[in-house]
Amino acid sequence: MNTQPVTTDPVTTAPVRIALVGAGRIGAMHAAHLAALRAPDGGPAVRLTVVDAVAAQAASVAGPLGAGTSPSVEAALDDGVDGLVVATGTATHVGLIRQGLAAGVVVFCEKPVGLTVEEALPLVEQIERTGAPVHIGHQRRLDPGYVRAKQAFDSGELGRLHSVRAVTGDMVPPPLEFLATSGGLFRDCSVHDFDVLRWITGREVVEVYARGSNTGDPEIGAVGDVDTALAVLTLDDGTLATVSATRYNGAGHDVRLELQGSLDSIAVGLDRHTALRSAEPGTGFPPGPPWTTFHERFAVAYRREMAAFVEVVRGELDPPCTARDAVAASRVADAAQESLERGVAVRVAPLAPAPAG
Repeated sequence: MNTQPVTTDPVTTAPVRIALVGAGRIGAMHAAHLAALRAPDGGPAVRLTVVDAVAAQAASVAGPLGAGTSPSVEAALDDGVDGLVVATGTATHVGLIRQGLAAGVVVFCEKPVGLTVEEALPLVEQIERTGAPVHIGHQRRLDPGYVRAKQAFDSGELGRLHSVRAVTGDMVPPPLEFLATSGGLFRDCSVHDFDVLRWITGREVVEVYARGSNTGDPEIGAVGDVDTALAVLTLDDGTLATVSATRYNGAGHDVRLELQGSLDSIAVGLDRHTALRSAEPGTGFPPGPPWTTFHERFAVAYRREMAAFVEVVRGELDPPCTARDAVAASRVADAAQESLERGVAVRVAPLAPAPAG
């Protein structure tokens, strides 16, 4: 089966039936992207049903898109669907994925798989034992810049990697209510960097040393988080990587990755919207306004993510990010959080091998 997503619209005319549960901000975005997909004849590629605990919220998202609604996940699955998109709170992920698997449908779920790695591991084992396709939402794997960086690395044009640097900076922090339950900056934010580092390099992180600070808003510290953090990662081939994150990047939403090799170097996120100014005289880079939010920065990736999921539903594509991939990234985030709290380097425990065959 092909493992590279087709970046154009799906290629068959029969629409796939997809139920989307969770009509909040990210769910509404996914719903709009699914509804916008078109078959070659111009008709819809997806027949969409929206589910939310608040019926009025489901209707407000579904109505403008010409989608249907259903009173519950159970009712939507009973009506017959081909795929299930889970865009609800993390605490519901494991249960909803299991519902989709029990109904025999293909599942997409926003990261993380579960509240904890320990909660997620039995589900990963179930998915791998049954061979059910489950696609987890680490959208950077479908961003054009990250895809090009992986191609550059895989082709050998960079030579041997000697340094990797990843940056994620929010322009403004999420609400304190979210931060109080997010699990910390590394688990909520840097986990995306941990995922793409594994994906691009094909290596596992074996050790993490992390530090953090709180100089922006004492209320973030009061809920047990930091507003800025840095982690030094050691990969299993000895390559070093740094991952930095902050909640207070006033210049804009800044997400970048640098791969520096013995033959060449490449950067992701260095474009006209980069939230960074040059201090060099006469340099006008970047010319455009900065991104302000993650959904602006990754608009193309999010559109591609739903197009890819439709291909997974049709059996044309393997999940771009598996449950095992997502849990492996979460395990690195857990090690980073532990290192931050203890002030020592922490080894990253490897996941048990996937079942043979």
